Formats: sequence, C-alpha cells, structure tokens
Amino acid sequence: MQDDSDFIGAKLALFLGDRLAVIRRDDRPGLDWADHWDFPGGGREGDESATECVLRETHEELGLRVPRAALVWNRAFLRPDRAVGWLFVARLPVASASDIRLGDEGQGWALMTPGEYLAHPLGIPHFKERLRLYLMTAERAGQF
Repeated sequence: MQDDSDFIGAKLALFLGDRLAVIRRDDRPGLDWADHWDFPGGGREGDESATECVLRETHEELGLRVPRAALVWNRAFLRPDRAVGWLFVARLPVASASDIRLGDEGQGWALMTPGEYLAHPLGIPHFKERLRLYLMTAERAGQF
C-alpha cells in the first residue's frame, strides 16, 4: 500500500461473487452526485488509516464487516481539488449479500455486474474510470 497518511476519504468496490454492491445516493439538493449509484465509503475520521476508513464506512453503510484479508487491490487518486482519495477492491462470497443492512445514508442498494455499473447513466464517472483501471490490472494479472 502507498503512504496513506494524508487523504480525505476512501471508497470500496465490493465484489460479492461477480457483482458489485452499490448504494443509490440520497437525492438532496447540494449533495454531490445526488441520486447516483456509489460505492460504499466516505470521509476520514481522526487519524484513521485509509484501510480503517473504508472498512468502517462499509460497515456503517451496508452493515458488512469486511475482513482486511478480503482487500485485494488499492490505489490512491489525486482529485481535481488536489485532495487524495483511495479506492479499495474487496471480494466476498455472494452469500454475504444476505447480511447487507442499509445504514442511514442512501435510498437503497443493489448488486450490479461491473459492465452494468460502467454502462449505467447514474454511475459516478470518476468511479467508473477507477473501476476500469482495476479491471484492466486484474485482467492482466489473470485475476478476472
């Protein structure tokens, strides 16, 4: 993992089997990417690491305790505002979907294939780009 001492938040592309767990963001005025399909994750609290941040946020948003061992890829990205955000990828069995309990953010959740997310008009564009990067990397390594 790269140095994660200076970042603002982290997201998780969470595969349950061959599908991604995604959250439909609330539809409120002023909310970035309102009513779009998002990955679980969010802002850093205190001095937590990027890994601690993404695992905590995923538990808060989907009720899942993702073990560190399920994390298979991560990368830091520089945002247009020059802040650093992380994307992690984790893999859990499809049966984990039965344990999902939506937290107090979002309108609902769904499972989508990567192709469905990439083609969806309400997928968040920069997360589509990051997912494509992961998929290309995993394909080259024979992991997908």
